Amino acid sequence: MPVEVLNRAIGVFGNIFAHVYGLVEITPVTYFHEDDLVLDGPPEVLKRVQSCGKEAINVEVRVVDENDNDVIPGEVGEVIAKGDHMMKGYWELPQATAETIRGGYVYTGDLATLDEEGFIYLVGRKKDIINSSGKTIYPGDVEEVIYRHPSVSQAAVIGVADAKLGESVKAVVVLKERMKATENEILDFCKQNLAAHAVPQSIEFVDELPRNPSGKILKRKLRERYGKEKP
Repeated sequence: MPVEVLNRAIGVFGNIFAHVYGLVEITPVTYFHEDDLVLDGPPEVLKRVQSCGKEAINVEVRVVDENDNDVIPGEVGEVIAKGDHMMKGYWELPQATAETIRGGYVYTGDLATLDEEGFIYLVGRKKDIINSSGKTIYPGDVEEVIYRHPSVSQAAVIGVADAKLGESVKAVVVLKERMKATENEILDFCKQNLAAHAVPQSIEFVDELPRNPSGKILKRKLRERYGKEKP
């Protein structure tokens, strides 16, 4: 959940939320108890609001690089997990099973960092990462900034094919009811809060974002619609 959305919810309901991160293949992976959600303290403690918590009970969670080595705190890697509650495999899909379960771990496809205390911070899906002019851009970082704009209700960031850059950054935005904002206003806000290479090249305003039955934004649908555009 974007930090800005969580803060709004806490403002309405109080600090009552517990975060659970998991997949169909293995759930839960991590758990963030409300007692760990500190809203007043030093920056390193306040940062935890961006975390999905620590490994859940009876789950072993690692964040690894492309060679399956554990990354150091602050370094981005893929989340892998194992436990007695993980799936045995995909029905009649042995190749997909072999790609997902390796060495007894479920390879989630989610990228994350972890801190010295074991809190895990998701940065995005491997398949959603944007590569623009040789620079890696994590859509979640851009989305967090856009969510802070007072007129924005929802946002999703994708990579768009670009002959010069390889990929450029595009944001698809839903505005709050009865609120207004122009593309330039959102872009100017991003320029004030993001590195230049991460600022979207374009903003698309829509009434709603495509979601699956559990509410997850379907970026695949957005890429199908906008991913081949040339800015």
